[in-house]
Amino acid sequence: MYLIALCDDETAELEKTQKMLGSYEKKYPEMELQVKCFENADDLLDLVREEQYMPDLVLMDIYMPKKIGIKAAKELRDMGNTSRIIFLTMSKEYALDAFSVDAVQYLIKPISEDILFPLLDRFLKEAELERRKYVQLRMDGRLQRVALKDIVYCEAQGKMQCLHLADGTQLYVRMTMTQIYEMLFQYQEFVRVGIAYIMNLEYIDNLNSREICLNTKEKVYLPRGAYKTLKEQYFQYYCE
Repeated sequence: MYLIALCDDETAELEKTQKMLGSYEKKYPEMELQVKCFENADDLLDLVREEQYMPDLVLMDIYMPKKIGIKAAKELRDMGNTSRIIFLTMSKEYALDAFSVDAVQYLIKPISEDILFPLLDRFLKEAELERRKYVQLRMDGRLQRVALKDIVYCEAQGKMQCLHLADGTQLYVRMTMTQIYEMLFQYQEFVRVGIAYIMNLEYIDNLNSREICLNTKEKVYLPRGAYKTLKEQYFQYYCE
């Protein structure tokens, strides 16, 4: 599912764009879209800030009475939001400003399906590739994206799970080890080691029957009986 936010103070424009998105979803039913409409930028910002709403794509009018789109986009970026942004406008006045907030496109109204659909094709494919590089975790009531390449291993610590990252950071999440593994098992570099660990094979320097030596200079002591399976997974991964 892809989350798309529409932000425009003109109800007719919101309905028109929402209808086009509905047509796109009918044409490509595998692209499940969840669309939210906002008649002012503050409502969108509040939802992102308070509920950790993280749309994949934001289509935003630049000219709005309470807050122009460029300012709203800057606030989104200041919150760490990395959503793709398409600005919709009647004028080219703010075209250069759009690039300062990393907008991916600047469209002059009125837009049509012929213009919008190819952009959706491109941006949603990019979003799918991006999803494969990150996991999204809830920590301290907030959603945080963590790059897969940065996860060295995950360790069970009571009711919490600790993600050890390559820069030495430790992130604690209130999830079960099984829940985390369900997010990671599709990536061949992550393997389950006993009931207490998930290891990223990319970070294993060498291993023996007692311990795993990581290229971060850390050592993880192997659970009883885990060595044979891990050794086979390790060699298979690097042979492939």
